[in-house]
Amino acid sequence: MSNSSTIKYSSRAGVDWAALIAGLGLGLTVAMQVTSMSHADISSVYAAITSFSRLCALVGTYFAVLGIFLIARIPFVERSVGHDRLVTWHRKLAPYSLFLIGFHVIFVILGYAGQDQVPLYKETWNVLHKFYWMWAGLGGFVLMVLAGVTSYKKARAKMSYETWWIIHIYTYAAIALSFMHQVLNGSMFVGHPLARLYWTALYVLMGASVLYWRIGLPLVRSLRHNLKVDRVVIEGPDVVSVIMRGRKLYKLAAQGGQFFSWRFLEKGHLLVAHPYSLSAAPTEHFVRITVKGLGDHSRSLALLHSGTRVFVEGPYGAFTAGRASSPHVVLVGGGVGITPIRAIIEEFKNGVQMDVIYRASREEDLVLREEIDYLVANSDGTIRVHYLVGPRKNHPMDAKSLTKLVPSFADSDIYICGPGPLVESVRKAAQDVGVPKDKFHDEAFGYHTEIK
Repeated sequence: MSNSSTIKYSSRAGVDWAALIAGLGLGLTVAMQVTSMSHADISSVYAAITSFSRLCALVGTYFAVLGIFLIARIPFVERSVGHDRLVTWHRKLAPYSLFLIGFHVIFVILGYAGQDQVPLYKETWNVLHKFYWMWAGLGGFVLMVLAGVTSYKKARAKMSYETWWIIHIYTYAAIALSFMHQVLNGSMFVGHPLARLYWTALYVLMGASVLYWRIGLPLVRSLRHNLKVDRVVIEGPDVVSVIMRGRKLYKLAAQGGQFFSWRFLEKGHLLVAHPYSLSAAPTEHFVRITVKGLGDHSRSLALLHSGTRVFVEGPYGAFTAGRASSPHVVLVGGGVGITPIRAIIEEFKNGVQMDVIYRASREEDLVLREEIDYLVANSDGTIRVHYLVGPRKNHPMDAKSLTKLVPSFADSDIYICGPGPLVESVRKAAQDVGVPKDKFHDEAFGYHTEIK
């Protein structure tokens, strides 16, 4: 179990520094284009279009590289900014990156064709053959379009998480394939060694971050801790707990409320790593996840064999007890979203008062209820639990209802994990009673089934 302090005042310093560094990088990127331009680059309409296309390429590629940094799982960035916020930034940046690079492809062909006075299809062929590494750049663009299109909600809803994840990995190849044609052909790089050094360093740092934090370190840790499946326990309808055994697991420095990306070395699980939160505070030799069968992967966890080796990335996430700054906390779990709530309960110490609100559609969906009841019975009155079972109309999650249920709701730190609609309802309730943003901590599960 983590020995983290109960109350730790958090600030926006991490977010501010991350935004500052990202902004400085964007400024340097734009400056490369501006400082390398001459009058000839804007001497005609088509020359200006070509220059604009280059700017689109630079900014679009910078956004793509920055997006990789945001999900590189760099520990001090994850801790200071928060995983959910990083993923949100990544998702918001991605469309702009794709659109800008798409504009580059369109406008660079249009600009060159206008200057050469040839049809667009001929200019496209000329560009592909005249400039270095253009076929690789085209391949990268195609892969980026594929990853981008499949990330839109409607497209993503029609495919499994496994399929989406594998396609999304193409983004790494897309960015890598684009590098050579940029530094060999770009006017801001040719004859500008400092600009080329900056751009190369950006790519190298990105690649090193991914190789170290997402591949190398997880591999070494997994082998060092010798993590294997100990047993699988049926918790309820389509819900299982996977208990894993290892050595010196305290060195993972995991806290209740955090999650790992888990890769089980068994048929059907080897290719894709899935993010699951801890459902109990980790001990020296055991960790546990509790998962609802919402897809092929999660349903097949029930069939895992004892002794299966496990590779992990993490821990990730800022959904931890250390974020609280009040002596009273309200913990809200919806459906299987109770799992990180169950884990984080054990992390609060020194008499912190807790109200646990467990929302479910049916009694049989109240997984881990016996454990929660045990924690309540042995808490010396510091933990109170409220089971809200049934349809939404019976248990509205608005400010009036929540304040009636927990009178100190407005003066508490609020933790919530569950389906998006539940999270948004509680968020609005918190806003309505004046809970500051830094006292609202959420973890929304996009693949959760909706609580009726």
